[in-house]
Amino acid sequence: MIAIDAMDMPYRKLNETIRLSGEREVVVEHCLGQRYIGSGLSDSSIEIHGTAGNALGAYLNGAQITVMGNAQDATGDTMNDGRIIIHGSSGDATGYAMRGGRIFVRENAGYRAGIHMKAYEQKIPVLVIGGHAGSFLGEYQAGGLIIVLNLQNDPHPVGNFCGTGMHGGKIFLCGVAAPRQLPSQVLLQQADDAALEEIREPVAEFCSYFGQDIDRVLGRSFYVLTPNTSNPYHQLYTHN
Repeated sequence: MIAIDAMDMPYRKLNETIRLSGEREVVVEHCLGQRYIGSGLSDSSIEIHGTAGNALGAYLNGAQITVMGNAQDATGDTMNDGRIIIHGSSGDATGYAMRGGRIFVRENAGYRAGIHMKAYEQKIPVLVIGGHAGSFLGEYQAGGLIIVLNLQNDPHPVGNFCGTGMHGGKIFLCGVAAPRQLPSQVLLQQADDAALEEIREPVAEFCSYFGQDIDRVLGRSFYVLTPNTSNPYHQLYTHN
């Protein structure tokens, strides 16, 4: 295990130090927004104290990254496998184009979380947000699961235009009120017990990281969003 003090360290130097260390366990102290931490790594465990910068875990391929704080934009950009666990909030475009692995955000996510998320062969990406998410959640989603647990019981746990361009995958939202300004190409249904069973395992993993009770979390009202096959977005795409 190696501990790295990132205070005043440029992002290139920090990432080079992590890669050249050859250590499977890395702790980064005093992180101050350095970008691309853990990009492309496949067999490491990184624990970050502070605020991780843009593109944390981009192209991640199996490593686990834990942030004891917040993360900025594009966390898990195009990640293929692994885990990103954020003990705070994440910025815009969390999970951008991810095609595998899991991202767990204890608190909130910004705009366009899960944009272009897609499943790839046997890989099913999962994004779990404990609080609320901004507008355009799941924009152009083509596969995978997005789960908004709304642990603060916000009346509107997502912003406007949820699922715009969605043509695959599912979005689960906890809340008493239906999301606002849904596009006509998205179906909204109350999630029954069978639907909730589909997300029990990733929600249980979320609860194990952040000290929540799985039965209490899932014992509330959820909606599930899916593409409307009678009015599908995929007709608008050149390749289906």
